[in-house]
Amino acid sequence: MNHPATQGVAPIHYATFREFYPFYLSEHANRTCRRLHFIGTSLVIGIVVAAILQRDARWLLLAPLSGYGFAWVGHFVFERNRPASFKQPLYSFIGDWAMYWDILRGRITL
Repeated sequence: MNHPATQGVAPIHYATFREFYPFYLSEHANRTCRRLHFIGTSLVIGIVVAAILQRDARWLLLAPLSGYGFAWVGHFVFERNRPASFKQPLYSFIGDWAMYWDILRGRITL
């Protein structure tokens, strides 16, 4: 899906996450990109659990590498766009978790 913010038009300012989320989803139209996001976010959860169980915060250094690494491969290789986190970092972080939850609930397909 094309969105004005991806077509060389000045970026749109989103006043709320509710306004931003449809744009976020349009930036994740490719199934492989969504799958890579899901894998990366699942690994982040596992890393946080490992850090807690091991009582070792050094595990947390892997979380951004895992989460963003998988997502960025999905965007650059499969979606062929710039990650939304470059444009709207906070809303994109929230969007990652919202999309993850929507995938778990079957609202978005993998």
